[in-house]
Amino acid sequence: MEHTTFNAIFAPESVAIVGASDRSDSAGGVIYQNLLAEYQGKLYAVNPNHKSIRGKPCFASIGDIADPVDAAVIATRAERVPDIIEACGKHGVKGAVVLASGPNAGQAFDRSFEEKLIKIGRKSGVRILGPNCLGIMRPAIGLNAAYTNVKIRAGQIALVCQSDALASAVLDCGQANNIGFSSVISLGAASDIDISDALDFLATDNATESIMLYLEGVRDARRFMSALAAACRTKPVIVLKAGRFASGSSDDITHSGAIVGSDEVFEAAIRRAGAVRIDTLNQFFAAAKTLSMRLKPQGNRLAVVSNGNGPGMMAADRTTRKGVQLATFSQATIDKLKSVLPSTCKITNPLDILGDADAERFVAATQAVIDDPEVDGVLTILAPLRTTPPLETAKAIIAMAQNRRKPLLTCWMGDCQVMESRQAFVDARLPSIRTPEAGVDAFAFTADHQRNQQLLLQMPPAAAMPEPPSIDSARLIIEGALSEGRKVLSEIESKALLAAFHIPVVQTSVARSANEALAIAAQMGFPIAMKVYSPDISHKSEARGVRLDVKTAQEVKDAYHDICAEVAKLHPAARIEGVAVQPMVQRENGRELLLGITRDKLFGPVVAFGAGGNLTELIRGHIVTLPPLNRFLVGKFIARAPVTRVLTATPGRPAVPMQALEDALLRVSEMACELPWLMDMDINPLLVDENGVLALDARVVVDYAPPHAPRYSHMAIHPYPAHLVSRWQMADGATVVIRPVRPEDAELEHTFVERLSDQTRYFRFLGTLRSLTPGMLLRFTQYDYDRELALAVVTTVDDKEIEIGVARYVMDREGNGCEFAIVIADEWQNRGLGTKLMAALIDAARQKKLQRMYGEVLATNAGMLKLMESLGFSVTTSSEDPTIKVVSYAL
Repeated sequence: MEHTTFNAIFAPESVAIVGASDRSDSAGGVIYQNLLAEYQGKLYAVNPNHKSIRGKPCFASIGDIADPVDAAVIATRAERVPDIIEACGKHGVKGAVVLASGPNAGQAFDRSFEEKLIKIGRKSGVRILGPNCLGIMRPAIGLNAAYTNVKIRAGQIALVCQSDALASAVLDCGQANNIGFSSVISLGAASDIDISDALDFLATDNATESIMLYLEGVRDARRFMSALAAACRTKPVIVLKAGRFASGSSDDITHSGAIVGSDEVFEAAIRRAGAVRIDTLNQFFAAAKTLSMRLKPQGNRLAVVSNGNGPGMMAADRTTRKGVQLATFSQATIDKLKSVLPSTCKITNPLDILGDADAERFVAATQAVIDDPEVDGVLTILAPLRTTPPLETAKAIIAMAQNRRKPLLTCWMGDCQVMESRQAFVDARLPSIRTPEAGVDAFAFTADHQRNQQLLLQMPPAAAMPEPPSIDSARLIIEGALSEGRKVLSEIESKALLAAFHIPVVQTSVARSANEALAIAAQMGFPIAMKVYSPDISHKSEARGVRLDVKTAQEVKDAYHDICAEVAKLHPAARIEGVAVQPMVQRENGRELLLGITRDKLFGPVVAFGAGGNLTELIRGHIVTLPPLNRFLVGKFIARAPVTRVLTATPGRPAVPMQALEDALLRVSEMACELPWLMDMDINPLLVDENGVLALDARVVVDYAPPHAPRYSHMAIHPYPAHLVSRWQMADGATVVIRPVRPEDAELEHTFVERLSDQTRYFRFLGTLRSLTPGMLLRFTQYDYDRELALAVVTTVDDKEIEIGVARYVMDREGNGCEFAIVIADEWQNRGLGTKLMAALIDAARQKKLQRMYGEVLATNAGMLKLMESLGFSVTTSSEDPTIKVVSYAL
């Protein structure tokens, strides 16, 4: 239903301009003239002060238009907008584009005015784009409903902007560079239709091949991540973001909260969703053009071929800054290059094939390096020297690249002499880049995109380890502290929390006196470590509250008194409840790391990883990611960390067992998922050596969580709902599995729909449908489990998993109810499967606190209507179509 509404706005068949005018200096006049010149649909002018405009009839109100209207563009003063929205609803208009500024001319709407518009729009059934937006453009249908004089041509790039000024600049730049657009969507205040809605539409828009996204902020992280991931699964998305989010942590009680900046979190979110982030406006079009060509590198190793040393070195310098690796040629490639290049050529990367290179030498060298299995992509650079004809060489490269399987990027430097060559590359769909540095950037875009696509495909459950954690024990620890008015857990409580999630911790006891400390030390055995035990001291070392390698009884007593005295001197108001005593863990090959969790205000819990303890000053740079995680994601995460270089084997020191470190990170991810009270956490240091991992110290900050919030609502990425997986043995003995649909189920879903009978497909889709389109297949397998759910019934036949039924619901805009659909394979009908599947779907909807489930059934579908009645659904005839029955169930 939502997509139908979006079509009314983004691809309308009829448009009314409310506030149309013949004045060229008014928004209504500019937009009306733009649409008169190009729009292919029906166009209506609305203005009570005019009988006609530019020779066309003008209506006093939108209600005076006899024909249906899909969308209204409102270019009037703000105080008139609410009444116009209400009139649009009465006339059946589905969408409105509001350009007007705030109640006082030239001012922005305040939030209260925006909320008023939203309330009226929802009551009237009108979706609103804006206010304060530039408008919308869809060149393929001549829809230029934007307050701009820029004329753009149709293309495959969609632009979505949160800034009118930047949208205008990008359009002007696109016009100058002959770049076409499929859509230009200016969101303005995004009071109703926001960035997530625009992405939902563009994800399945056949006219769009790549999406350019300019962001200044995100309101709803969960919806944004869901929509962005859905779009990234079908087409490249390039993100340019201005500004910085505020820090996700209210203070620096833990190191994790101090080291993680919100822009790092945003970067992690973009990476996880499968998009590519760029830094500058100059990179916008280069990234969009390059990624739209769907180049698919298998790695990050680039070869550079140039007819001059200088351009090659410029590219090499850029690879260091962009994290691109210069490929090392195999011996076979070196031998091949020696056979086709002059003896004076030095076989290195970048490869200088000399200034006298002709087209034949260019092709031979490029072909040799692109065939090398150690090379993931090639950048070929031509400077227009006298002996190197640009166009002839370009045509030879194009011919050679016809069946290429790796990215081949071209950089014909200069201007006048290479214009024809660049156009030839564009016509052949080969990336044409103007400078060596931009060529490296373009390869980096493709490599980043491919890597992020691998992350996107992961759909981890909340619990990724076979041994389940003791969540009840962890919850009792947290609730105990909160009941005492404490938000910072003690060291003992923090370590008990880690132990509940099976993270190894060092034995720790609290001494309330020097003698008690001595008794504990004698029992543990020397040497020991001693740390101040105080609810008011977050960083013990900075408070001089730590003593290490305590070896004798006298040292224990002295250390106890010294700790208490030093801390009291530096922090006289701190409550010192004693000293924590633990064995002095000394491992010759140990490396000290930090694992942590912090809470970003927008994206929720974030997992941090990097150097800890004595390595912190030596190896700076921590990295972050969003939970939930699985082993694949954790492996990629660890590989990006600067501290990883000290985890490998060196002479005299073995490598750390990576699985043990991965297990610890997976456990931390579980904590982030299952403990919504968790605000910040440090495990610092986490000691790791050839024997495994051991948490030497931990600090945890908690807070109250909403009492009746849906499970995982505190996270930006909803985990795969593994708790909804169930097995059922049917009456005839067949065993089936009911489970949430996964992204990798696309082939199962496609085959399932194709095998349905014509009648069953007609009943399910309320029309004729032979098979699912790519867009529908995406829609039916890619889910944000927070706002929608599909449960598939699968079984195994001849050692192959097949889908035999599926039921799904999608929450409505208000979040109180959901629309559902169900279909069972023909040969599995009338065996109780529909009843079981609907019961599972109803139970899942109840867990989400939904109040009503409803759907539409063809009146001729007697079997489905019988099933609905048996489940307690009410059945009524649709007021709009007597052939449709509306079924509804109060949850």
